[in-house]
Amino acid sequence: MAKGLLVTYALWAVGGPAGLHHLYLGRDSHALLWMLTLGGGGVGWLWEFWKLPSFVAQANRTQGQRQSSGGRTPPPSLIRFVAQMMVGIYFGLVALISLSFMANFYIVGLPLAVGLGVLLVAAVGNQTSDFKNTLGAAFLTSPIFYGRPIAILPISLAASITAQKHRRYKASVGSESLSVRLYRLGLAYLAFTGPLAYSVFCNTAATLSYVAETLGSFLSWFSFFPLLGRLTESVLLLPYRIWRLLVGDPGFSSGYFQEWEKLYEFVSSFQDEKRQLAYQVLNLSEGATDEEIHGRYRELVKIWHPDHNRHRTEEAQRHFLEIQAAYEVLSQPRKLRGS
Repeated sequence: MAKGLLVTYALWAVGGPAGLHHLYLGRDSHALLWMLTLGGGGVGWLWEFWKLPSFVAQANRTQGQRQSSGGRTPPPSLIRFVAQMMVGIYFGLVALISLSFMANFYIVGLPLAVGLGVLLVAAVGNQTSDFKNTLGAAFLTSPIFYGRPIAILPISLAASITAQKHRRYKASVGSESLSVRLYRLGLAYLAFTGPLAYSVFCNTAATLSYVAETLGSFLSWFSFFPLLGRLTESVLLLPYRIWRLLVGDPGFSSGYFQEWEKLYEFVSSFQDEKRQLAYQVLNLSEGATDEEIHGRYRELVKIWHPDHNRHRTEEAQRHFLEIQAAYEVLSQPRKLRGS
């Protein structure tokens, strides 16, 4: 049955951020992506206003035309590559907030989440990519940055490059009933939102700590790149600014950003508290030099390594992990104050 352009525009206007128009056109991967990101933060939903005619034309192609494109490789797309990077990072952040309590999270959970985010974008439209190679690149990259939230960036980059390298057109398949498609989308949506909802509603304090720790790590990393840091801040503030414009108050005084300042203060205080605890764990005074931190770390690691404490494995394991976490905190670049 041919798809109508007017119906598509109507669904785009009514339920665009939820992907209703993509569901109507049979673009299930795109619909799921919009469901999980609310239309790409609203930007992607507005941008595709001009793309809807091509989406409808693609949906109305005959099966013979789809098969004829199967032997060719799709042209490279910078937009798709950037979207893969961003969604991979987004999936990684959500996993970090909701699943980081799991054992071996940085080896299994994080690369799996980032890789699936990249693959979801790769499967938008009539294209797809190689599942095994993309996830393989994510899993091979994760041990290099083990235990660091910033690992999300290189994992997403490696998976996105691999997905672009192995891009191909989708093979034509028979049509499925709407109930089967909705069932599959529902399971995928619950798999993504379920752990996050549990963390937010049932473990709120720990979730806030994870959010603060993750945001603090990213802010510390951006201290190396001031321009990139300011750009990131502008992007994060964009939804707030748009909201102020929509409610009819275009003026922006410092009072409008109290919530944003509170967030920064919370993250800053959380990071300061972490550093104080880290100094206590390593039994160092605040302001210790990098050489003193590294020397004490090596000394304590030798003392509390589980292999050297077979008679008290649990205690040694706990101290060993605390020492590693403290060294990781004190090894991060110190933010410049007073800027």
